[in-house]
Amino acid sequence: MKWEAVFKRILIAMSIILLILVVGFLVTLIVQSMPTIKALGTGYLWGKVWDPVNNVYGAYPFLVGTLLTSFTALIISVPFSYAIAIYLGEYNTKGWLSNLLKNTVELIAAVPSIIYGFWALFVLVPIVRTWETKIGVAPYGVGVFSASLVLAVMIIPYAAALGTSLIRMVPSPLKEGAYALGATRWEVIRSVVLPYTKSGLFAGILLSLGRALGETMAVTVLIGNTSALQHKFLDALFGPGNTMASVIANEFQEADHTLYLSALIELGLVLFFVTVIINLIGKRIITKYTNH
Repeated sequence: MKWEAVFKRILIAMSIILLILVVGFLVTLIVQSMPTIKALGTGYLWGKVWDPVNNVYGAYPFLVGTLLTSFTALIISVPFSYAIAIYLGEYNTKGWLSNLLKNTVELIAAVPSIIYGFWALFVLVPIVRTWETKIGVAPYGVGVFSASLVLAVMIIPYAAALGTSLIRMVPSPLKEGAYALGATRWEVIRSVVLPYTKSGLFAGILLSLGRALGETMAVTVLIGNTSALQHKFLDALFGPGNTMASVIANEFQEADHTLYLSALIELGLVLFFVTVIINLIGKRIITKYTNH
């Protein structure tokens, strides 16, 4: 009982430390952003021009770029993540091929993001440029779509690994009962496995989205790094852009006065809140599906 009480206190202390760290991050960002908050107010969020030379700062182009890049990557990655999870969790749970695919997925998660950026710059960008020429948009090659493709590859392991573990944990009696009623393999997956694991699978999507929102180096290499806001969807998707993380990485060392530095730090604050809001919405959806 003594050791159990000690262990409980250790867990409580670690939880409090984690909470203090998160609050510390938030307070630091708010304090360092105060010059911009006082000077620009909420107009900072909706400003469409980012011009440090003239002390004009608007975060809207980077907010759009971050959300567009992350959700495009998520849309591309989800079918592959679910396909891998279903195959490894239901169709091929053992054997050399299963181990090979599992190790490959883990390797994809372990590769540094800058390596993905360099690979895509020399291999993927020429292919994307050819596609853009065929569909009639400006053939930049680098841009939001190229960054989204690489992000999709990078975030596949997160949802796939979690999905595989959840699918393997589905109770055998549930599946055996469905087979006994004459269900096919696909019907068991659709009517038993996926409904049983839907909250966990959605949590995997949230984990992938959180990874995509904060990715920096691969996106910085591929996105084109322009602060101009595109008004047409195809131009915004295939043209160059910027995310909040990439503009911070590009310009932080160049911030030579207080307002400029504060504007970049406030971008980090906005990214913090965007991530928190998306996760809260996701958790609410998970709770709803779990309860009903």
